Amino acid sequence: MDTKFVERLCCPETGQVLSLEQGEFDGAGRIIRSGYLVSQDGHYRYPIRKGIARFVPEENYADNFGMQWARFSRTQLDSHSNLSVSSDRFWSSTNWNSGGIRGKWVLDVGCGSGRFAEIALLAGANVVALDYSSAVDACYENLKHYPNLHVVQGDIYALPFPQHSFDFVYSLGVLQHTPNVAKAFESLPKMLDAGGQLCVDYYEKTFWSLFLPKYWLRPLTSRIEPKKLFRILELLIPSLLFISRVLDRIPLIGRILKRIVPVANYEGIYSLDSKQLREWALLDTFDWLSPAYDQPQNVETATRWLIAANLQNIEVLKEGHLVARGTK
Repeated sequence: MDTKFVERLCCPETGQVLSLEQGEFDGAGRIIRSGYLVSQDGHYRYPIRKGIARFVPEENYADNFGMQWARFSRTQLDSHSNLSVSSDRFWSSTNWNSGGIRGKWVLDVGCGSGRFAEIALLAGANVVALDYSSAVDACYENLKHYPNLHVVQGDIYALPFPQHSFDFVYSLGVLQHTPNVAKAFESLPKMLDAGGQLCVDYYEKTFWSLFLPKYWLRPLTSRIEPKKLFRILELLIPSLLFISRVLDRIPLIGRILKRIVPVANYEGIYSLDSKQLREWALLDTFDWLSPAYDQPQNVETATRWLIAANLQNIEVLKEGHLVARGTK
């Protein structure tokens, strides 16, 4: 963690400025490898480990996400896949452009292993990548060669930044997996400076989504210990993909029938080779079945939250996921 970045943090409990204690440094004394960030009144101490400030308990409801990204930390990075899947989703969802975010402060809430942070970094943004899980370690290892990266392990309900700190805020593929989606969303507009732009997305809640197999399997699978579930899916994914492919080839009704198979099958959607198809299927099927929370939202609710946050230029649209965006 860069020593100057400490100035952009605050105590999530009190809002007080933080000071560094017992700091150990790398290189020329600019990068903090370990130590503690201490609130002004001395009542709160937050560790810095492996160059990352930690504002959450070591064990938490998002442990399953940290585990999966430790195993496949680079799978969905465009720089690894040699595809533009993450880039395409980032730019189409946010409707931002590289020139607009260059040199600006951008907050990535729920960064995972850094698939979208990488896109913003390449555009020249100063990116603060935050996640509740230990996925922050994968993100840091993947992207630490970018001097404009700052990684924080923090809680969306108690963000460790002063209000109005960012020009752009996004959270993609995250909010539906939080315990209280409305409260999680409410914390994000507060981070925007005047004129700042926000983009979030959700799984869409529709009548037909109730019939997706993940929702009738999750009462069972979400109770299975994540590592065990991951091993089970590793064994099942090849067979599930095969069944999905067979059903997909049935004339007229194949595309509907394949939806009954609980597997993320991206064949014909992304230009992935067979190994990548299996890895992406494993990662996203695990995302469907393992989270403690999975709470999709509808257009009306997403719109209402944007309005309640006093955002302008509001848009709610379908871009794969249900995308909601607006301006402070």
